[in-house]
Order: sequence, then C-alpha cells, then structure tokens
Amino acid sequence: MFPFIREDLVQFNAYKPHPSGENGEAVPAKIDRLDANESPYDLPSEIKQKLADEYKQQIETNRYPDGGHGELKSAIALYVNESSNLASSTFSAENISVGSGSDEIIRSLLIACCLCNQGSILVANPTFSMYAILAETLGIPVHKIGRNEANFEIDLQAAANAIQNPGNIPIRVVFMVHPNSPTANPLTIAEIRWLRSLPEDILVVIDEAYFEFSQDSLVGLVTQHPNWLIMRTFSKAFRLAGMRVGYCVAHAGLIEVLEKVRLPYNLPSFSITAALLAIQNRQTLLAPISQMLEERTKVFNVLSQMPELQVWDSAANFIYLRPKSTTTDAVEQNLAQLTQQLKSQGTSIRHTGGGLRITIGTPEENKSLLNRLQTPILNLQTTQLIS
Repeated sequence: MFPFIREDLVQFNAYKPHPSGENGEAVPAKIDRLDANESPYDLPSEIKQKLADEYKQQIETNRYPDGGHGELKSAIALYVNESSNLASSTFSAENISVGSGSDEIIRSLLIACCLCNQGSILVANPTFSMYAILAETLGIPVHKIGRNEANFEIDLQAAANAIQNPGNIPIRVVFMVHPNSPTANPLTIAEIRWLRSLPEDILVVIDEAYFEFSQDSLVGLVTQHPNWLIMRTFSKAFRLAGMRVGYCVAHAGLIEVLEKVRLPYNLPSFSITAALLAIQNRQTLLAPISQMLEERTKVFNVLSQMPELQVWDSAANFIYLRPKSTTTDAVEQNLAQLTQQLKSQGTSIRHTGGGLRITIGTPEENKSLLNRLQTPILNLQTTQLIS
C-alpha cells in the first residue's frame, strides 16, 4: 500500500504494551496489573502534592524543558554512588545520560554504534524484547543465542562463537540484563567473567532496571571498563512508570557521544521534576521494597508447591514459571488461555518467553492471584499443560 516504506518493516510485529482491554475483549472494571513489573504503589499523596506545587509555581509550560538535564544528572550521579557504596566522586553528571525511558537510551546506543552497516548486536533469549525490536526497526542485524534451561545462564559457547563469527557485520553491542527479564536471574560469575573478557571494540550494555530489588550492581566496574554502560530506570522501584525516565552510567567520552544523538528536549519538564522529587524522597519511595520481597517469598513458596509448575528463584520484583512439560505449541496455547482466564477474573499477568511472568503486587493482589490459581477451571487448564 505504501511503496515508500522499507520492505523489511512490513514483516515486523510492533511491540504490544499490555494495558487492560487490548483487542477489545471484556475485562473487569478493576484489574490487578501484575503484568508489567511496575510498582504496585502510586506516589504518596504528600509527594504528589509537592509535584503539583512545583507544576503550579515553577514549571512554565510555554517554555522548553531543561535540555541539558544538569540538575537531574547530578542528582542521579549522587544516588548511583550512594546506592552502590562508591566514593562520592566516582560518578558525576558527565557520566550520566537521561532518556525517555530506557527505550530511548537503547535506540541512541544503536544509532551511535551500529547504523550504516557498522555493527550488529547480540542478545540472549528470552530477554527484554526491545533490544531486538529497536535494532530491527533500524535495519541492524540481531544475533540471538539461547540460555541454559536450568538457571537461564546464557549459552557462553554460542556467545563466543557469535562474537568470533558474526558474518559480514561485526557485533558492536552486547545486551545483558541483571537480573534478567522475564526470567529474574542475575548474571552469574561465569557470565560476568565472559563480559569482562570482551574486547574494547564491543560495547557491553548491562540493564539494571531491577537493581533496587536485587541490590546487586556492576556499576563499579564501569571505571575499569570504558566499553561498559549500565542502564537503570525510574519506572520500577521509584514508581514513575508514567513519567518515562531512564538513565545510563558510562565513561564520560561515551556519554558525550550519546548526547550527540539524543533528541533535544527529550524529557518534559514535569518528568524531570518528578524524577528529582523521587531522588530527594528516595528513602520514602523505596521503603516498601522489603515488604515486596517478603511477598515475593510468599508467592514463590505457594507456586513452588504446585507440582505442575517449574518456578525459578527471583532477584527482581517478579517471578517466572513454566509448566514442567516440554514446550510445544499446545503448551503455549494453554499458557495463553490461562493468562486470559486470569485476566477475566481480575488479574493480568504476562505470557512471554515460553512461560508466565508474574509481578509482585500488594499483599491483597498477591492473595487474589493465588486464590484465582486455585479455582477449578484454572486447575483444569494447569492439568492440561502436562497431559
């Protein structure tokens, strides 16, 4: 229909966000949203009031936002140093770049490293899908390797082979998640050792979107590896998914390049203000994490007692599980049915990567989830998974 559109784009499937009511199906008026790894808690009313006051008194909607993000970058650097027990001078504003969610940062990295047939990327599936999606929309080749089914460690031999034999276009970016989504496992010692062995002409991107839940960061290694970059976000533990603020930490020279390809005025003034308030009130906003981790243990223990399911340990704010039978088209269909049935009863979870990813919600939401998984119709479907 549109001959001016790239032919390869016609075959792509767009990333589908997961709000309730997609595809026109009927859903409950209130649904427990355990499908996107968001925090189940909105901002406290007093912080919302502060944000409203800032909007009224400080933000001029007729003026462009702070395009340099100087104040926000300095605040982020302070938080990164503090949260990882680093010296206060380890990272500064020149080591930070800010984007509209991590997605914009990923896209900027791809533009900076791989366009014009300069490079390809390596991902280990299952993982966050946007690395491959964004690369493919830019016409960048994607090398996809697998993971060990026991612990979801990447296939290191396949990774090494891909690096050594990438074809006509060398691999310039390796994307890893720590802990991974959807499988919730942190990087292993062997994986980290491999990443540290990669040559400096490959950019190592480590996505720490769930750092606040794992409290396990590799950001300190950035000082030893100028080809490393750490991504984080305000969308999860900081409760700002609606504001779309992500950031990365890297060598100042790499940040300077990213600033060249970043869109000007990429963050609205309101989002900048919200992120600053979140950092200033970090103790309050991050306080529920301990309770969420306790809830994660409770949910894990119950799910682990269901003999039909394989449930993996989690270092994030979600749990990943699969049926114990071999993954087949029939199993995928049953998983999709189970997901839809839960949604019809009021709980939305994510069917992805050949399994189910369940975000930890409030105690009430988690209790409802477990109760709904015990209903006869869901038990029937679970039984079908292993038939």
